[in-house]
Amino acid sequence: MVTEYNKLVRDRIPEIIRQSGNNCEIAILSDAEYRQALRLKLIEEAAEVAEAEGEDLVTELADLYEVIDALVASYEIAGDRVLQEQIKRRQARGGFAKKIMLLRTS
Repeated sequence: MVTEYNKLVRDRIPEIIRQSGNNCEIAILSDAEYRQALRLKLIEEAAEVAEAEGEDLVTELADLYEVIDALVASYEIAGDRVLQEQIKRRQARGGFAKKIMLLRTS
């Protein structure tokens, strides 16, 4: 039985598939394809975070961090630059600690 995936996977996934006795076909992406695949993976992982509970939430957040780290590396963005921007935005706009839900404006 053949199952189609056509999605970005972690580096060791083909090895793990083969060790389990299955075959897989892979392709190596160009830089542009890789960046697009990472953006799609970001959405996939964010959706999984939204659905997760308990320990699964920790696992899914770790997966989301992994994709973010890969995006940062792919665009050669210094890691501290992202954290500095996060701090800057939190100072200017606040965080989410107050649990505020905006209902409407007029």
